[in-house]
Parts: sequence; C-alpha cells; structure tokens
Amino acid sequence: MGTEDLQIEAEAAVNPAETPLEYPDNRLLIELCGEFDKNLTQIESSLGVQIIRRGNQLVLHGKDYERGKAVDVLNALYGRLEAGRSVETGDIAAEIRMGGDNGGHENAPDQQMEMFSGGRVEIRTRKKTVEPRTEAQKAYVRALFENELAFGIGPAGTGKTYLAVAAGVSMFVDGLVDKIILSRPAVEAGEKLGYLPGDMKDKVDPFMQPLYDALGDFLPGKQVTKLIEEKRIEIAPLAFMRGRTLANAFVVLDEAQNATTMQMKMFLTRLGEGSRMVITGDRSQVDLPRGVTSGLHDAERLLKHIDSISFNYFTAKDVVRHPLVAKIIEAYDDADQKAFIKREAKKAEK
Repeated sequence: MGTEDLQIEAEAAVNPAETPLEYPDNRLLIELCGEFDKNLTQIESSLGVQIIRRGNQLVLHGKDYERGKAVDVLNALYGRLEAGRSVETGDIAAEIRMGGDNGGHENAPDQQMEMFSGGRVEIRTRKKTVEPRTEAQKAYVRALFENELAFGIGPAGTGKTYLAVAAGVSMFVDGLVDKIILSRPAVEAGEKLGYLPGDMKDKVDPFMQPLYDALGDFLPGKQVTKLIEEKRIEIAPLAFMRGRTLANAFVVLDEAQNATTMQMKMFLTRLGEGSRMVITGDRSQVDLPRGVTSGLHDAERLLKHIDSISFNYFTAKDVVRHPLVAKIIEAYDDADQKAFIKREAKKAEK
C-alpha cells in the first residue's frame, strides 16, 4: 500500500475532527512513533494536535488545518522509513517546517540531486546525505549547484557554511572540481588571543576549526588528513588568498562579514575557470574595528544586479540548532530594532 492510500476516510466522515491513519508495516510504525512515542509528542507539541495510537493506526484529533498538516508530516516521515532513511528529531522538525512536502514519500533518486525535476533536494557525501530543513535552505542548496558565485546571508545556526561545505565535498567526490578551498578572515571575535605559540598552522587553526568540523561530517577523518597533505583540500585564512587564481576548485569564504571591502574584492577576483565560490556571513556579527566597513555589506550592494550571482537570505526561523537559539536571535534582533527606532526618533527631534 502506497503512502497516498494510508488515510482511512470512513471514520473521518463520522467524526470530522478525527483523522485515522493506518500504516501496513508495524515495524516501521514503531520507528515512526519513536521510543516512548517521543516523535509523536514532538509533532503534537509543534502542531497543536493530539495523536492516539491504536494498533497499527494513528488517530489524530484537532482543528482541520493543524490535523491536515500533521497527516502530511506523518506520511512524509513514514515515506522516509519506507525508503530506508532514518527519522531523527531534526528530520521531524524539518518536515514540520516544510509542511510535509520535503519529498519524504519518494524513493531516493540514483542521481546526486534530483532538484531540477521537482524531486527531493539533497546533497550526498561519503559519510552522510544532507537534506535542507527549511524552504530557505532548499533554495540555497539549489543556488549552490546552479550558480558559479553564491552568497548565503543570515544568522548563526542556519546551515549556511555547513551546506556549502557539503556541496563542495559532493562536487569534489563526483569529480566536478579538483580541490576544495575553505577560508575565513582571522579576526578575533571581541577578545584578544595574545601571541599564539607554534608554527603558522598552529596559529591559524583555532580560527578555522568550524571548517574542519564540517569536513569531518562529510569525509572520513583519515581521508581528510590525506587530502589536506596532498593540497586537494586547503583551509587557510583570507589573507593567504592574495595573488592566487583559484581554478577548478570549490571555494568557500566563511564569516565574510569580517572581511574588509578590499579583502572581499581581492577574494572575489580569485575566481578562476571551472570554479565555484560561496560567500557566507552574518551581518549582525561584525567583529571589524569600529569605522571599518564590512566587505560583505559592500559586495551585497554592488553585485546584486549581476546575473549568475545568487543571494540567499536566512532568518531566525531557519535556525536548525537548539530551538532556544532561534529565540535568542529573535530577542537580539528585537533589541536592535528598538534601538534603531530610538536613534531615528532622536535624529528627527533635532
């Protein structure tokens, strides 16, 4: 029985506020519910419905809209399990954000991505398959594969860098690029680190650690080490890019809000034949000295009209870390907005 036939409508006709769903594979239903029905509890709390389990049926109670959305989410998650995929807390949150329309009922395609024919949007790497968990992430992943230069702008925790590194590893594994180059401005985030000991690698590695962490999620550790030794993966500060032409490479500049205007221009003009470049940044976390303009701000202003350059934006709603992170970002954004209104009111008084 396909997932489109899972909904039993006879009972629903008797009680319009109740929707029964029947799933043929009891083993998959157990996985769908999760340990102590924790997956159902997550859906209930997020969508404001009640889900009662009766044998191999789930009966949903609640308002029509919320109940219908819960049906879509449950069917999409069951489809994931039928396709041999797992269902984790993040997958459930993603289906809820996407309205159960994340391709969960379809089998995974043979191609790396089936994004251009209306199917599932995903990135396959050696260690894991990465799926967008919000509509903004889905649009961003499409842009990474469709454009030679892509910008991802938004708050922390929205997957900007993670998805960019995943796309780079995917293209590298498929032979579409010869190397991966990951870079960041080596700017101290509001604290003085002093004169760090060790050689140049020891000094810059603390700044680059988030990039190492992302790579480790997509490639085996020994392979990452070997590729770095062979210079097929490079992780270097932005200042080290000067004078180079980056050909046949997937290039990521992370924390781009901390690049100066001149550094940004220098980096963008490194783009060579057969390469793709991704610029990620958060305009609210500029660590440059007071009075120094962020290169990300200038690049956004100057390049928006150029074809083949994409700009994708994220908000607190796209945060895929702990739910508190989104609330923290929203609280700071609200405070910034109030401060801006207050400053503008004072200017108007003058």
